[in-house]
Amino acid sequence: MKDTLTDLRNRFLHFFYVHFYKRIFFCFDPENVHAACSRFGMLLGTNKLTRRISSFLFNYSNPALEQKIHGILFKNPIGLSAGFDKDGYLTKILPSVGFGFEEIGSITAEPCSGNPGIRMWRHPEKKSIRVYIGLKSEGAKKVAQRLQKTAFQFPIGISIAKTNSPKTCETKAGIADYAETFKSFLKIGDYFTINISCPNAFGGEPFTDPKKLESLLTELDKIPTQKPILLKLPPDLSEKQIDEILAVTKRHRVHGFVASNLTKQHSHGKGGMSGKFLEKKANALIAMLYKKTQGEMLIIGSGGVFSAEDAYEKIRLGASLLELITGMIYEGPQVISEINRGLVQLLKKDGYKNIGEAVGKN
Repeated sequence: MKDTLTDLRNRFLHFFYVHFYKRIFFCFDPENVHAACSRFGMLLGTNKLTRRISSFLFNYSNPALEQKIHGILFKNPIGLSAGFDKDGYLTKILPSVGFGFEEIGSITAEPCSGNPGIRMWRHPEKKSIRVYIGLKSEGAKKVAQRLQKTAFQFPIGISIAKTNSPKTCETKAGIADYAETFKSFLKIGDYFTINISCPNAFGGEPFTDPKKLESLLTELDKIPTQKPILLKLPPDLSEKQIDEILAVTKRHRVHGFVASNLTKQHSHGKGGMSGKFLEKKANALIAMLYKKTQGEMLIIGSGGVFSAEDAYEKIRLGASLLELITGMIYEGPQVISEINRGLVQLLKKDGYKNIGEAVGKN
């Protein structure tokens, strides 16, 4: 009975979003819509009553979705990707919307307004968003001061990138920038993601180079922490480049990967492409990482998750956890509940009692 009511609720919310709200939202600049939705989410998160109403409208839970990974309990595998809640203003409302975790950021050591001009474009025919924001951030010090006393209701990942500035292009300066942010969040959040793959910043992606990555990880190794550390990878690297990165990570304190960031391989202008346009590349990277690490490293899959079937494919390829943004933009916030409920049904169909049993089965 509960599942039937949840299904009816989700169908109603999906219809209302797709035929009303999305049509309005898509008439305006996507970055402005993002900012307005974030402000509304912040408002909802400040009040216990609005959080409960949001949970009633959007939440879904099932023990089959729970996993304990590196000592962290994830009530479900669907997280919010870094890039949406850049400065950590939505941590109070997102658990009520149904997310199992989120990554804040990417946060940079110095404040940055990002790239100038128009910085986001929709591609509805490809179910994609093209992004050229360029690591907009309030800066590590300000974000850390605001969040240091927050009691989070779900796991928090801190995504770290180097400040988008010509000053951080030199390797030593870039490493110092990463390290400063890392130190600022030693007591905040549950795990770190080191973003070496932003496609829209000064200097490109220098730390995908194995020698520079070696230097970066050597410096971060010196900073004491018990938290898991992940690398966020681009989807456009060759297998040889992935092998070189994996060889480096084996010598350092790296527990897994986020696969993947946006793709730069497209013909639509500046910026990186998300969503369905990215899906095949992201899935190929997940499968490659799982095979090459023999399932011993945590993989968070990101790119093109719009449905339970999309999510389940990534899980069976090797992802233990998943992240999305674009799927929520195109399908509505109830999509998190739809995916989680659908995953439970897919697990039952295949005879699994817990989602962890399905990881890597493809």
